[in-house]
Amino acid sequence: MKIIIPGGNGQVGRLLIRAFVREGHECVVLTRRAQAGITGARAVAWDGRTLGPWAAELEGAEVVINLAGRSVDCRYHERNLTEMMDSRVTSARVLGQVIAAAKHPPRVWLQAGTATIYAHRYDAPNDEATGVISGLEPGVPALWGRSIVIAQAWENEVRTATTPHTRKVILRSAMVMSPDRGGVFSVLARLACLGVGRQGDGRQFVSWIHEHDFVAAVIFLIARGDLTGVFNLCSPHPLPNRDFMAALRVAVGRRWGLPVPDW
Repeated sequence: MKIIIPGGNGQVGRLLIRAFVREGHECVVLTRRAQAGITGARAVAWDGRTLGPWAAELEGAEVVINLAGRSVDCRYHERNLTEMMDSRVTSARVLGQVIAAAKHPPRVWLQAGTATIYAHRYDAPNDEATGVISGLEPGVPALWGRSIVIAQAWENEVRTATTPHTRKVILRSAMVMSPDRGGVFSVLARLACLGVGRQGDGRQFVSWIHEHDFVAAVIFLIARGDLTGVFNLCSPHPLPNRDFMAALRVAVGRRWGLPVPDW
């Protein structure tokens, strides 16, 4: 297959590319840094906002996996929050326009989303059918609600795109754990190596998914032409933060961990 991956130069994109290349697929990454090069993939320049020569790559491609969006590994001040929103919404919008106009559009569009869209809770898991979406619940950081607003706008842009010949799948993914640099696991593992313990009271659940399971889920959703809509990609057994960090410290050989207070 020819697989187009906007924003595929990050941690998640690179692990997908490795898997696709092993299977003999052609990968094309749409990126603002096309000159940097990506092992196993052909890089094509785009700005994630406007139509351009990159649009021709989607003609006749089988799959689009949109991972574009400003990294959330940053301080949540107003400028960064605005960039998070704009980069996600505008990239999904322009992709929808190109797919709608294509003579031979991709048969499936997988859109990255986030499990952060769900409310913080202890009473039940948030599944696709009954999961609570709030951001206003007590005991969460002040900016939690902004993350959920961004996630909702991101998904709505995909839902409203007119793509009658292209199946649409939204991936509400938990944190993808792989040893690649720049990923959330490398950040948490470094904290564990430095002797960092739980964050806050440590009761909050950490939802995650192993890189091999993430790739397998994506391949499954590409193959299953009868599946559309929202899918949670996560392990079935999330851990409280204190237990997760304790397990990570054991793995890296640290016997102690200093807790990080809420503030």
